[in-house]
Amino acid sequence: MSSPKARRAPGIALGFDPAAAAAHLAARDAKLGGLIEEVGPLRLELAATRTTFEALAESIVYQQLTGKAAATIHRRLCALFVRGRPSPERLLAMDDDALRGAGLSRGKVLALRDLATRTLDGTVPTVRQLRRMTDQAIVDQLVQVRGVGPWTAEMLLIFRLGRPDVLPVHDYGVRHGFKLTYRRRELPTPRELGRRGEKWRPFRTAASWYLWRAVDLARRAEPAGRGSPGSRASRA
Repeated sequence: MSSPKARRAPGIALGFDPAAAAAHLAARDAKLGGLIEEVGPLRLELAATRTTFEALAESIVYQQLTGKAAATIHRRLCALFVRGRPSPERLLAMDDDALRGAGLSRGKVLALRDLATRTLDGTVPTVRQLRRMTDQAIVDQLVQVRGVGPWTAEMLLIFRLGRPDVLPVHDYGVRHGFKLTYRRRELPTPRELGRRGEKWRPFRTAASWYLWRAVDLARRAEPAGRGSPGSRASRA
């Protein structure tokens, strides 16, 4: 699955200085510093986020799909709404046939309906509220929604809110990038990755981005016709 493309939404900026983050990581971790030198400047940019509901609805649609297939289904879903903007009220008013007709699985229909319900009852914070909340508080709040786990919440923290210190230890792309960068035979366990990540504070988001890029570098070096697997976020 593909990550949000490099695009900066008007009025939204990263919550940290990319150059300072890269310098900090290189000084604290020589192996990561070598990767940073090879990749170059950090170019993480944020996807436009008008409402938390829209952001999470898109994430739910993209789960377990390739980027092209997910984009098609998401486009069909948006076409069901006024001006192409999904709203919780309108979604709850639709019947399942309309949503399934857009290509959504039964499980995703249930997840979107739960998201809509929890948005209207205040469980899902607004974007303004998110900006005042801690990372952990956001994760704790969002995982109450069906189909939204810690990884989905972490991707929102990174790619929508630009938080500086997020390390998705269960993300395959980050773990694979770590394996490549540190020349390990096996993927690190989430616990091992978390321990190593203590060295990278308070810029673990930047470390994650560079580890995703390590997967990209390896994929480009492979013979034509072969590819390495990765998470949605690793495929920028």
